[in-house]
Amino acid sequence: MKVLIADDHPLFRSALSQAVKQCLDSPVLETVGSFEELSDILKRTSDLDLLLLDLNMPGARGYSALVHARSVAPALPVIVVSAYEDAGVARAALDHGAAGFIPKSASPETMAHAIDTVLAGDRWAPEAVDEVANSDNEFTDKLALLTPQQQRVLVMLTDGLLNKQIAIDLDISEATVKAHITAILRKLGVHTRTQAVIAARSLEIDWASYGRSSPGAPSNSEH
Repeated sequence: MKVLIADDHPLFRSALSQAVKQCLDSPVLETVGSFEELSDILKRTSDLDLLLLDLNMPGARGYSALVHARSVAPALPVIVVSAYEDAGVARAALDHGAAGFIPKSASPETMAHAIDTVLAGDRWAPEAVDEVANSDNEFTDKLALLTPQQQRVLVMLTDGLLNKQIAIDLDISEATVKAHITAILRKLGVHTRTQAVIAARSLEIDWASYGRSSPGAPSNSEH
């Protein structure tokens, strides 16, 4: 079995590696620490059996990395492993295509059981998730059509950056930025930047409603 662990924190990559080894016989493990690395390995590797994914990685926003993974490798089971343990976050992760959701506070035994359950073809999530209504993921399928670079541009639009600022940050021309925006609008079926931003926010996690700070200001307990 070949398992990919996507988490920017070495301590949790190690913990997840141990959990995988606990339930699989001599697994082949690969690890990445950013959305860019995740996108690259998904593009060049077709024999993965499982992806363990942290939502809060450099280059990712909300559920964007999950949506991208599901679009690039739709047959690959994805288990979200997150420090944001509210049942609403877990429910939305499942609605966006995850096969499982494991809180980072879970014991190694629980992690191993969850991995075993998903690899057997079932879903696994904390029991509290069953009490949460399905989230509104109307734009998920359309957002999955965006390339990784288009996703980055869309995140920057959501942050209010101008074309010139996006071009500088991504080291591309303003003409290329405009081409990306045109493609984003077409794929999302919208006509303006504002409508595209509204679509992007369907992938956002409302951190405040879960009593957490934003990913840009993590608490000491997140990792």
